[in-house]
Amino acid sequence: MMAKRRVVITGLGAVTSIGRDKDAFWQAACEGRNGVSEITRFDTTGFAVRIASWLPDFDPAPVVEPREARRIDRYALLALVAADEAVRDAGIDSSAEDPWRLGVIVGTGIGGLETVEEQKITLHERGPRRVSPFTVPKMMANASAGLIAIRHGFQGPNFGTVTACASSTHAMGAAWSAVAGGQADVVATGGSEATVTPLGLAAFIACKALSQRNDEPERASRPFDRDRDGFVVGEGAGILVFEELEHAKARGAHIYAEVLGFGATCDAHHITAPEPSGTGAATCMTQALRSAGIQAADVDYINAHGTSTPLNDPMETRAIKLAFGDHARKVAVSSTKSMIGHLLGGSGGAELVITALTVEKGLITPTTNHDTPDPECDLDYVPNAAREAHVRVALCNSFGFGGHNGAVVLGKFTG
Repeated sequence: MMAKRRVVITGLGAVTSIGRDKDAFWQAACEGRNGVSEITRFDTTGFAVRIASWLPDFDPAPVVEPREARRIDRYALLALVAADEAVRDAGIDSSAEDPWRLGVIVGTGIGGLETVEEQKITLHERGPRRVSPFTVPKMMANASAGLIAIRHGFQGPNFGTVTACASSTHAMGAAWSAVAGGQADVVATGGSEATVTPLGLAAFIACKALSQRNDEPERASRPFDRDRDGFVVGEGAGILVFEELEHAKARGAHIYAEVLGFGATCDAHHITAPEPSGTGAATCMTQALRSAGIQAADVDYINAHGTSTPLNDPMETRAIKLAFGDHARKVAVSSTKSMIGHLLGGSGGAELVITALTVEKGLITPTTNHDTPDPECDLDYVPNAAREAHVRVALCNSFGFGGHNGAVVLGKFTG
C-alpha cells in the first residue's frame, strides 16, 4: 500500500459579501466587517425576513463572458470565479501538467435553485415548450465541478458533494484523500451556494431557522451570543488548491498551510436538528485529529461552524468540550459566519480559506456581534476583535442538516 503523501494548500480563491477575492476577504474579516444587508434583488414584501449576506453587484466577467454566464446558474458562476482565482494563485498550468492528475471536487448544498425557480415560473406562465434547454445543466449540483474542469483542463477525479452545510468540507476531505492516496497530484476543492432567492428565503423562514433582526442586519448574525435568534442566509464561494507536497516544491509554489487530516460522522438523530449532546460532532473532530496524528492539546484554533442558531451553538460548545477536555478552554474559537452569514454548502470552503490564512499569518479573525455571554456557550470565542497568535494547528468544522459532520485539520507548513 502506498504511504500517505503530504498535502499542502497552494491556491486560494473566495467570493463573499465582504470580499470578492481572497485578499479583500481576509482583510475585511480581520477588521470584523459585516456583509449582511437588506435584500433588494427581489420584492420581500410579506417575508418575515428581509435580510441576507448577498452580493448586490456580483459580475462574473471577465472570468465568464456574458453570453456564457446566461447559461450557468449563479451558484456555479460564484464557484467559477473563486476557482479561477485559486488556480491562478497556485500557478497551475494544465498544459504543463499531466491533466489526468488534476482533479476537481466541490460541494453545494442545493445547487441551481435560482434556475429551478425561474424555469418553474416559465413552465407555469408560458408552457413546457418555453422551458430553457439549459435548465438541467444549470440546476444540477455537479455543474460547478464540471465547469471548473472544462475551463482549466483538469481531467482527473471530478465530482460534487451534496451534504447540506457540510458539502464543502466533505468535498475537501475527499480531495485530501485523493491527493494523499495518490489518485491525483492537484485538486481544486471547496464549494459554493446561491440561495438568496424568493423560494430559498421563504423555505428557510418556514423552517424557523433565520434571524428576524431586519432593522439591524449587520447585527443579525451573532454566533455564541445569548441574544442570537437564528442564522443569516448567505451566498458565495471558497475554492482551494490541494497539492502533493513534492509536486508543489518542484514547481516552487507558495504554500499556505498543510492539510493534516479529515473526519466525518453522522448524528443519525434528526433531519434538521443536531444531536444535543454534541457526541457526533465531537467524534468527528476526534477522528480528524486522529487521522492527522495530532493530540487535542496541540490545537491552537478552531474555525467553528458557529451558525448563530439556538440549537447549534451550545451543541458545538459541548462537542468541543467533549473532544478537547480541559484544553477546550485554552483553544481559541471563532465563527466567520458572524460576518458573512451562512453560505450553507459553500461555508466550509470560505471558512477554510480563512483558516489557512490564519495558520500562515498568525492572526485569528473574530466572532463579531458577541456582546452578551451565553452561560451555555462559555469558551473563548475571540469576541469582536482579531487576535495575534501563533497557530500551529487549526481545525475547521462544518455540521449540516441530515446530521452530517465534517472537520478538516490544517497545520503550519515548516518544510
